[in-house]
Amino acid sequence: MTNWRWDFVWEILPRLIWATGNTLLAAGGGYAIALVLGLALAVAQRSRHKLSKNILRELVEFIRSTPLVLQIFFIFYVGPQFGVWLSPWTAGMVAIGLHYAAYLSEVYRGGIDSVPKGQWEAATAINLTTTQTYWRIILPQALPPSLAGMGNYLVGIFKDTPMLSVIGVGELMHTANAIGSESYRFLEPYTLVGVIFLAISLPTAALVRLLEASVRRTLGMS
Repeated sequence: MTNWRWDFVWEILPRLIWATGNTLLAAGGGYAIALVLGLALAVAQRSRHKLSKNILRELVEFIRSTPLVLQIFFIFYVGPQFGVWLSPWTAGMVAIGLHYAAYLSEVYRGGIDSVPKGQWEAATAINLTTTQTYWRIILPQALPPSLAGMGNYLVGIFKDTPMLSVIGVGELMHTANAIGSESYRFLEPYTLVGVIFLAISLPTAALVRLLEASVRRTLGMS
């Protein structure tokens, strides 16, 4: 590869490693928001109040049907017009969290729906409150089947973090673009970004599969 320069690789590698930390921070923060908010949305959609249930359902579909990059722009640039001022980092994590919460709510909903109806009836029979029913009976059974989907979206969030560069968040892709603009060399930084994404995404996906298999064995699931 005649155009490849190893000296340039070693020169830019520290900057890309630093940016990798920022990328993992953005992905982790967004995923944490998505996990909590997604569960809240899934539970709220089981409300007996038909109007609120339908509103939430349409909200989830709206978020799922619009691009993440549009939501990032909206939160960061339109938010201040409504008095919501967020830093690029915060806006990016909130956008990722909201976007993937809509997807995770469907994962949770599938897991909750997989719990046999008799479990709900048994909880009612022993006078458990709604909160107790969810935490003690339903969620422990609903989460194991949901692990695969939850893991897939974790990897998806990581791969979507380059979209945060549109609002100036210093993640991997933003840093690679900056290096290319400074040096007029894009081959090395873009290649390294791809390698770093693979080096993180593939082991993460493998760990998720191992966790899912371990949980299934522990619970005696096929």
